[in-house]
Amino acid sequence: MSSKDNSTNPCNKANHVCDKAQYQEASLWEKLKLNVHLILCPCCRDYTKNNKKLTDAIKSSNIQCMDKQCKAALKEKFDKALKEQEIS
Repeated sequence: MSSKDNSTNPCNKANHVCDKAQYQEASLWEKLKLNVHLILCPCCRDYTKNNKKLTDAIKSSNIQCMDKQCKAALKEKFDKALKEQEIS
C-alpha cells in the first residue's frame, strides 16, 4: 500500500510535528499524538533525539551573522575579483 502523498505517512507526520514542537508551534493534541508515536517508533525517536541535539547546538553556539553592509561590501569585492579573473 504505497501512497504518492508522503504526508499520509505517520512517520512523516510525526517528524513534521517534532519540528513544529521545537519552535513551540505544535498544538497540545499534536504533541500528545507525537508522544504516542514515539513510544512505538524507534526511528522517529532517533529523529527527535537528533533534532533536539541540533537545536541545542545551534542555541549554545556563539555564531554571529554578518551585517547587511558588510555582506554587501564583500559581495561587491567578490564580484570585482570575479570580473578581473574573467578578463585575464
